[in-house]
Amino acid sequence: MESLLHLMEDEKILRAERLDVLRRVGQSAKNPAYVVGGFVRDLLLRKPVSDFDIVSEGDAIAFARSLAKQYGGQVTAHANFGTAKWFLNENSFVDFITARSEIYTHNAALPTVKFASLSEDILRRDFTINTLAIRLDGNHFGEVRDDINGQADIKKGIVRVLHSNSFLDDPTRIYRAVRYEQRYGFKIDVETAELIPEAIRLIEKLSAQRIRHELDLILDEPNAHLMIARLADLNLLKSIHPALSNEFASISILNQKIINFADLQIAIDNLNDIGVSMPRRDFLWLLWLMPLSADSLKSLNTRLSFTANLMKLLLSGSELLKKANQLSGLSPSKCVQFLDTFHLESVAIVYLLNQDAQIKNKLYTYLHSWRHIKANITGVDLKARGVPAGPKYNEILWKIRAAWLDGIVNDKTQEANLLMELLEIKL
Repeated sequence: MESLLHLMEDEKILRAERLDVLRRVGQSAKNPAYVVGGFVRDLLLRKPVSDFDIVSEGDAIAFARSLAKQYGGQVTAHANFGTAKWFLNENSFVDFITARSEIYTHNAALPTVKFASLSEDILRRDFTINTLAIRLDGNHFGEVRDDINGQADIKKGIVRVLHSNSFLDDPTRIYRAVRYEQRYGFKIDVETAELIPEAIRLIEKLSAQRIRHELDLILDEPNAHLMIARLADLNLLKSIHPALSNEFASISILNQKIINFADLQIAIDNLNDIGVSMPRRDFLWLLWLMPLSADSLKSLNTRLSFTANLMKLLLSGSELLKKANQLSGLSPSKCVQFLDTFHLESVAIVYLLNQDAQIKNKLYTYLHSWRHIKANITGVDLKARGVPAGPKYNEILWKIRAAWLDGIVNDKTQEANLLMELLEIKL
């Protein structure tokens, strides 16, 4: 039987310490045990692999606990699903799964699970490229099992479902098909693609959590822009919500017309350097959806249930995109007064999106310097001078800050003189 041990021993693909974990699993297994799915797929593609799922034809929970007892670590288990996580340390874990089959009682439903053989476990999987398994136990370590001829489809670069009801059983598989296709430069098999239109009607039955999870995974990919464009071509965006129409997709940020996504990490790093930090995924949600109107975003939120913080930033950015031209001709202090009403992350994204040189320069200057310029005088100083607490504090401090921004005040002496003028007027 064919062995993939030579690939598993290539440290450019699999680190030695992770291979050692697989060897321990194999040496301790009392029942047939396999590493399955994406690990084997990426191994064959010579891509670095680290995470893996262990499928056991015996009790996976008992197996994980026996390994923890022998080698240390902690185990968390879900008895109803026959799954467990073996935590070797705080940064490393292995998933254990009891081989199982799945039954879909109706289209787009979550499956009913029952324990089964590896043969049945393989048949529940989404695409042929994810059906390969490598055996670990006994003298079988490294042997590849390919029941569905997945290696051939990997070599051909084809994403193919296992049966004609696959997308009807689980419409989220359509989004995964696009993700794999664009990640690896593959093509969705012709017959598989012909199954998509019938399943599109079921997308509306998917919960917000299930569909947003698939979109989150897409935005985590380096080729997210290609995946979004492909989804639009297949009518898989507007099927989620009318706001994600093909027209919107053609003008949205993820088609590379506004920002080169090859430089995306550079853009994120540059923003981090000036103190604007956000998760990469949120960054991409903002780049993608901020061109939508507030009403469209609110409607889309009813379908996808964004986090409160992401929704806040989307609405802020959407408003600023429409109003950014108001910055034209404004003094630095007026620009700051205007931009301070928006969330900083939204200002940063609008800076990336804006194509007007004058406005872009003002957004840049705000992000890099203007927002940091403050009065040296504080509320404590005002109190010491007998200014009564209340709105006067903010009014005086803002006028001093504005004077710094507009170049009226350039040193502490001028600032002190301005304060005296303001106090004579105010007191």
